Amino acid sequence: MGYYHGILLLVGIFITLTLSLNLINGFCGQFSLGHAGFWGAGAYASAVYSVFYALPLPAPVNMLIAIAVGFIAAAICGLIIGIPCLRLRGDYLAIATLGFGEIVRISIMNTEMVGGPRGFINIPHLANIWWVFAVAFVIALFMFNLKRSAFGRAIISIREDEIAAENMGVNLFNSKLFSFTIGAGIAGIAGALFAHTQQFLHPSNFNFMWSVIILVMVILGGQGSVTGSIIGAVILTIVPEALRYAGGTVAEWRMTIFPVLLIILMMAKPEGLFGAHEISFRKRSEG
Repeated sequence: MGYYHGILLLVGIFITLTLSLNLINGFCGQFSLGHAGFWGAGAYASAVYSVFYALPLPAPVNMLIAIAVGFIAAAICGLIIGIPCLRLRGDYLAIATLGFGEIVRISIMNTEMVGGPRGFINIPHLANIWWVFAVAFVIALFMFNLKRSAFGRAIISIREDEIAAENMGVNLFNSKLFSFTIGAGIAGIAGALFAHTQQFLHPSNFNFMWSVIILVMVILGGQGSVTGSIIGAVILTIVPEALRYAGGTVAEWRMTIFPVLLIILMMAKPEGLFGAHEISFRKRSEG
């Protein structure tokens, strides 16, 4: 796999991951810090299917099954953590999801079947760049349609004001649980793609820092903006690598330059690049 090809694969996977977290944090306003746990659950579950239980079917069919397995495994994790914890708010929910993400990672490290701390090897190469970007396109389309739907607007109303949303007849718990479960499931899809393009998984791929990086992608693009999530994922995947190969002083100081650029950007645009808005190609009518 070439270097640029590998970066493009990561761009597509992070677009799907960022969109999945945007459904939870951006649309519904629930502060989750354990998203890497859902990503890891989907990655390992799909890899277990492909390595140990794959059916004698064509590779594309097995990839679809692996994606479904990743979605279901991560969605179940979202359901398990969502039912008891979604009555919490703010920092308390963040701490609960952070703890769950660490539980997933440590459980993986102590499971010999998937290689434990050594990592999971020999995962078949079932996905490629076309799979990655086709899935990202479908997820983006789903998110656009959800945002425009009546149910999507109900979810967004929870972010704006829970009391007002409840008074308007929105079922707070069910809407939050839907966002959390589907958001976790989509992260599991990204995990399945990651496993079947990289062909190797390690618990360190899914630690707390990755949850923070995905969250920063959402905030950078704008919470509630599908377009913003896509642009945020692209920027935060490509720019660090571009600084790495800039050479000289820039390359040496890239781990300082990049955070400084983020700070400047967030001071100039605290709502993110797009806020809650989308790119529109429609011509505005004059006058």
